Amino acid sequence: MNVSIFLTSKIEGRKLSLVTCYDYTFARLLSKSSVDAILVGDSAAMVMHGHPSTLQATLEIMRLHTEAVVRGAGKKCVIADMPFLTFRKGVPAALEVAQALMSAGAAAVKLEGVRGHEDVVQRLVESGIPVMGHLGLEPQSMRRYGGYHVQGRDEDQARKILDHARVLEELGAFAVVLECIPSSLAAKISVALKIPTIGIGAGVACDGQILVLQDLLGLNTDFHPRFARTFADIGQCVLAAIESYDRAVKTEQFPAREESFT
Repeated sequence: MNVSIFLTSKIEGRKLSLVTCYDYTFARLLSKSSVDAILVGDSAAMVMHGHPSTLQATLEIMRLHTEAVVRGAGKKCVIADMPFLTFRKGVPAALEVAQALMSAGAAAVKLEGVRGHEDVVQRLVESGIPVMGHLGLEPQSMRRYGGYHVQGRDEDQARKILDHARVLEELGAFAVVLECIPSSLAAKISVALKIPTIGIGAGVACDGQILVLQDLLGLNTDFHPRFARTFADIGQCVLAAIESYDRAVKTEQFPAREESFT
């Protein structure tokens, strides 16, 4: 599936649901669901590799996770994050990165911010590569913020985020993620843009929502961001299953006769 669903949904007033996923097994499950699209996020560096931030996500990491997700995603639209600084090294370098992700099967790429790489966004779009923007809290810039903090609370910040969203639209982005901004600001941006807004910690007025699959399934047992609702506590189910397996092995209840070969 391509990105045309985003504009269609905005026109029709239908909410979009996106999930961040990093592997084949979960992508297979998502392919059987009603979610509209899958994001292969650079948060893979944290969720799948145990790094403290997204800054450690390399192009090779993103390419491998994108390939795995695409193999399982079926007809779902798959969007891949461009890693830290890869779109800040000039147009030729950014095109190489986008080519690698698109060759891995992504239908589009996502990049954070816009100031300083407007030419990159424009060239990617002109080259036939759909671009999703990302504003508000930009995790790749967390050191500038001094951590993961809500953005756009003061008037100047809010105006800049709105202006940047309009710039992304003008440059040809097909959608923009709004992360950790006041819901009133997200609502204002959503009304101002013709392209859809996808919220994460940005309130219900956005044109769609995105969550990391491990968060909505309760698999990140040590991390509970305010904006992430646990729709199923799979983490506890997994632990219970592992403990049950451990007991069965140690009491010689597994494997049983029917699970063995003669």
